[in-house]
Amino acid sequence: MKPPRKLHIKSYGCQMNVYDAQRMVDTLAPEGFVETASAEDADLVILNTCHIREKASEKVYSELGRLRVAKDEAAREGRTMQIAVAGCVAQAEGEEIVRRAPVVDVVVGPQSYHHLPELLKRAGDEGRAIETEFPAEDKFGFLAQPKPDAIRARGISAFVTVQEGCDKFCTFCVVPYTRGAEVSRPVAKILDDVKRLADNGVRELTLIGQNVNAYHGEGPDGKSWPLGKLLERLAQVPGIARLRYSTSHPRDVDDSLIAAHRDLDSLMPFVHLPVQSGSDRILAAMNRKHTADDYRRVIDRFRTARQGIAFSSDFIVGFPGETEQDFRATLALVAQIGYAAAYSFKYSARPGTPAADMQETVSPAEMDQRLERLQELIDSQQSAFNKAAIGTTVDVLFERAARNAGQIVGRTAYLQPAHVIASADIVGQILPVRIGSLERYSLLGELVTQHPAHAPALSPIATGA
Repeated sequence: MKPPRKLHIKSYGCQMNVYDAQRMVDTLAPEGFVETASAEDADLVILNTCHIREKASEKVYSELGRLRVAKDEAAREGRTMQIAVAGCVAQAEGEEIVRRAPVVDVVVGPQSYHHLPELLKRAGDEGRAIETEFPAEDKFGFLAQPKPDAIRARGISAFVTVQEGCDKFCTFCVVPYTRGAEVSRPVAKILDDVKRLADNGVRELTLIGQNVNAYHGEGPDGKSWPLGKLLERLAQVPGIARLRYSTSHPRDVDDSLIAAHRDLDSLMPFVHLPVQSGSDRILAAMNRKHTADDYRRVIDRFRTARQGIAFSSDFIVGFPGETEQDFRATLALVAQIGYAAAYSFKYSARPGTPAADMQETVSPAEMDQRLERLQELIDSQQSAFNKAAIGTTVDVLFERAARNAGQIVGRTAYLQPAHVIASADIVGQILPVRIGSLERYSLLGELVTQHPAHAPALSPIATGA
């Protein structure tokens, strides 16, 4: 019997990559691979890359430089280490990766990782294998399903891809070129995945896609189902207590999704809805196909349907041509909406996108200054949102032991980490917690089922546990 081969995967970027990494592990498990936390002693290292963030490619090449040293050391020890680059950087720069980093054995795009076993074999026979075309077949029909013990080891929360690709062609974004056109999985296939997860202890699902609310998969009735109808069906799966979805586009918020937030208790009242800018002029240059007022009206629809709903968003600062007036429109939008959290970034050009050819009119210094002003406003809103939880009782889904001994950490409906002193048998349960204090972005409280006179003393939390 052959000993297991060690597999190390490092993922960059989005939630989709986290999910893809897990499915790569599942696909390679029948080939005898088991995960290891160390790249140095691995037989196969996969860099699962993202092309969205600034200098994404250079981070990959830097990591490949370190892996070349590890691969050389493995060869001196008589071991063979293979290195694969997967994901969006692989899709965008396939041949360039091989040219700049000959240490790479396999380059595979995000639509082809179900071919990993044969690509690894081909690389072993021929020295290298590259696949960055969009295959005709649906990869989800060829992926190995995760084993029950693998599902349980990953915890009580899970991602499920329901949609991939994007047809919006925002001028700053590479997703349509690296992930392809919008494709939605059939409801029956998603339901099979969700039931398998629920049967093995998963309590919370996040449905993911590059443009998840553009979902239009075939339902069991043969008709195209929108995301709201899919959520309604998944809410009926026994064991699934919480539902989420990410990432959405304002133009694809339809009545079924609003109704789902109104009617489904298990659908969490927290929506990530990127707007990118508050300036109509910049939104047009970005090809977002909505105005700032369109976005405000969508927010109003959600708020009318669900009391207590909160929002997060994405913002790009310093897009080509952005003036101080444009930037102030963004600040005004943020001030009006009021966010529980948000992600903000300086604009950086992506080769091959229309924005990369636009004249840059915002200096790096101005970008830095604008980003600082925006983040100061966002941080003040997030802090106020978190402070408002102090003194209230909130439901927390407990996930795991925290870093501090005796503490268990879970998440509120708004994804805030919440810590309590309790035994590990509460993991997987949703319990009411009385919030007593806030430490940075984490809440600290006590289970309300404990009598205060007998509750153990609270210790400081390890933020980020």
